Amino acid sequence: MDDRYGADVLAPGWRDVGRKLVKKVPAELDLVIEVAADGFCGAITKSTHAEVELEDWKGRKRLFPLGHGFLLDGEIVELVPPAPKAQTTGKTRTASGSFAVADARARTARPSRILVEGRHDAELVEKVWGADLRIEGVVVEYLQGVDNLAELLETEPPTAERRYGVLVDHLVPGSKETRIVEKLLRGPHGKHMKIVGHPYIDVWQAVTPQAMGIKAWPVIPRGVEWKAGICQAFRWPHEDQADIARAWQRILSRVTTFRDLEPALIGRVEELIDFVTE
Repeated sequence: MDDRYGADVLAPGWRDVGRKLVKKVPAELDLVIEVAADGFCGAITKSTHAEVELEDWKGRKRLFPLGHGFLLDGEIVELVPPAPKAQTTGKTRTASGSFAVADARARTARPSRILVEGRHDAELVEKVWGADLRIEGVVVEYLQGVDNLAELLETEPPTAERRYGVLVDHLVPGSKETRIVEKLLRGPHGKHMKIVGHPYIDVWQAVTPQAMGIKAWPVIPRGVEWKAGICQAFRWPHEDQADIARAWQRILSRVTTFRDLEPALIGRVEELIDFVTE
């Protein structure tokens, strides 16, 4: 006979029958979480066995107890302490995703080099690809603008033994940068150079919105200096160059691996490394 009253109500799990189970999510660093109670949204910057610290896109930090009351991609979740990292004897990876070479000494610098437009570009490349570049003996130099590339080519022209790989900001059809690059590649030094670029106005924008804890980078109106406009949108100080430098350090601090960068930048840097080391 069928039991009209169903299974034993005291059986294990009877309290959860018909109840939607809440997913348990480890409170890992840089995970972007929303607080259900008041909508505060930020990236995890610190977590313990009992609480978690969130930092929003304006730089405000707040502490919350671990447990229920959080949203991840709109779904209710329970934050739990992150699992302790297991000690492994296998190969570790660099920030670029390459296998790290244990106890490796930096190679003597090659004649070939990678040129980037500015200091911020150089610092970002160093943070993600620095370990690989030291192994390969590749030096990164900055031009202070692609406009200065022609002068460098005249004073220190590239050769078959000294190749130049160049990374250009905002390399899109019709831009000033594209016209400069096309002219240089048609010139006498073009065969010993590889010039690639990303579509972003500035390398700041190559850091993913997820890494920044925002939905998207702000759109800055024409006529407004872009970096100052970004700082203003984030409500960061932007009165002088020191403010801009501090803003960049805040952005750079959100980058720990290549996964924090847009593929449009990652692929171009990898191309240049291959070109100057082949």
